[in-house]
Amino acid sequence: MKKNIVNTKYAPQPIGPYNQAVSFGDLLFISGQIALRPDGSSMVNASIEEETHQVMKNIKSILEEAGSKLEDVIKISIFLKDLSLFKRVNESYGSYFSTDTAPARETVEVSRLPKDANIEMSIIAGIK
Repeated sequence: MKKNIVNTKYAPQPIGPYNQAVSFGDLLFISGQIALRPDGSSMVNASIEEETHQVMKNIKSILEEAGSKLEDVIKISIFLKDLSLFKRVNESYGSYFSTDTAPARETVEVSRLPKDANIEMSIIAGIK
């Protein structure tokens, strides 16, 4: 098996020495996504809800490029600058998954994120 690089113009280009995602076998590893617009022009950060939705849009675009979808997500790691935002993030995030197919997840508070984002998510998904 060899790893395959996955990048799409419908999600922000990497801002460092990494790729949007890497597939290996039937697994897809998506790099941390923040609420950066796909063209890289600016952050979507008027509210934590908007930020969460933009992160999920970026993730969906990368999943689609790899031939995967939200239902194939196995695990999500959520990094929050302020854990008091958890309930609001959970409500926005929850609109993308049904309870019976929701992935495993962890949420941790961190002191700072790239571009002063309030939220970042990284994903492990299956590929069919």
